Amino acid sequence: MLKRHNEFFKSLMLIGDLFFVSASWWFAYWIRFKSNLFYTTEAYDSRHYLIAWILIVCVWTIVFRLLDFYRPRRISTHAREFVDLIKASALALLTFLGTVFIVHDLALSRIVVLVFWCVSLLSVNLSHFVFRESLRLLRRRGHNLRHVLVIGTETEVQQLNQRLVWYRHMGFRLCAVHVLAGGTVLDLPQGAQVLKDKSGIERLVKSGAIDQVFVTLPLQRASELAQIQEWFGDEPVTVHFVPNLGALAKLRGSMEEFDGLSIMTLQSSPLYGWNSITKRLMDVLLGVIALVLFGPVMLLIAFAIKWTSTGPVLYRQERMGLDGRRFEMLKFRTMIDDAERSTGPVWAADDDPRVTMIGRWLRQSSLDELPQLFNVLRGEMSLVGPRPERPPLIEEFRKAIPGYMLRHKVKAGMTGWAQINGWRGNTSLQARIDHDIEYIESWSVWRDMKILTWTLLGGFRH
Repeated sequence: MLKRHNEFFKSLMLIGDLFFVSASWWFAYWIRFKSNLFYTTEAYDSRHYLIAWILIVCVWTIVFRLLDFYRPRRISTHAREFVDLIKASALALLTFLGTVFIVHDLALSRIVVLVFWCVSLLSVNLSHFVFRESLRLLRRRGHNLRHVLVIGTETEVQQLNQRLVWYRHMGFRLCAVHVLAGGTVLDLPQGAQVLKDKSGIERLVKSGAIDQVFVTLPLQRASELAQIQEWFGDEPVTVHFVPNLGALAKLRGSMEEFDGLSIMTLQSSPLYGWNSITKRLMDVLLGVIALVLFGPVMLLIAFAIKWTSTGPVLYRQERMGLDGRRFEMLKFRTMIDDAERSTGPVWAADDDPRVTMIGRWLRQSSLDELPQLFNVLRGEMSLVGPRPERPPLIEEFRKAIPGYMLRHKVKAGMTGWAQINGWRGNTSLQARIDHDIEYIESWSVWRDMKILTWTLLGGFRH
């Protein structure tokens, strides 16, 4: 029954894709030759485009089937499916063009082929998005469910149980659990049974009442997985392994596959590839705008500092940034010249006598940070990120706070998630680290924009 349902959905999605691919081909044909959007004097034979359409339907069907593009994606994402769609469509296009090259009698417009591929990619992706969201809606209402058996240690089974309840759109219904070492699980869904031993698991699986099995263990007990697999024999049931990497995966952990080899990333930066390019472009664009807007204010501040105290306008201080690299961070000078001669590198107190009169106001308004816009444009800092610290202090912090150096997996920022939540200056280091790590783990362009907005609206008041 389950297999028939899967084949039905696969066939339904294939028919839908072929419809949108066909519509895209004839839309591109109409755009090129019938819409008057392109001036043309070249002769064309509509029979060639009819033959090409038949060829496209065959090629797209074969390629999408061979790549198993319509496999179930309950635990996948729209982004991952779109990447698979690009790969499948690109391969289908190359196959189609290769066939056209061999069949010399087909004369096709390059504009038609280009418009067709782009439109088909967007339309098929949109249709899949609507289809997947419709399925998720049905699953939330109790349809198209998969019956699940969860096996593992007490804590891990409890955590997985909670997530299956939270993510109802995946359509997993917990039917049974088996807790190793005699543990117990609370708050099981209604109707879920607790299996006491291996024989109960074998009977349930052989009865066909279970579609998928999730085995969840801490990594140090992963060696038991092979023994658990033997319980299912050759029963055609899907088995997933959910390792608890909480003690090891420090920052944005992920799983990838390289030529059949599973590679588990325990800590990494979110800023690579397009993410890195996007963040850098945002820093440069907004940094230039900020310099234009705040330029007159910065000139007035520089004049006031020079007028009220002796010493340079700018204060240069060594800080640590991305991947532990050191750089000179710029600030407006807020203390008397050579203020750390006797104290060494220490944080300024609220009533620090070294702070100048105008320096106190600059610190309260955060305007002393404005010269760091030049650090941003030079690529040493970002507009948003963990605030950089001084190397001598960092050596103390990393000894006292586990995971402190993980905050250097991204560029230091002028403002950050910790700062807009009140954790700045001489405040709780642990709270600041927690906020910095949370920012890195959930980084997005929109979150950066939100932090910048909150900084402008509320930061200068603190």
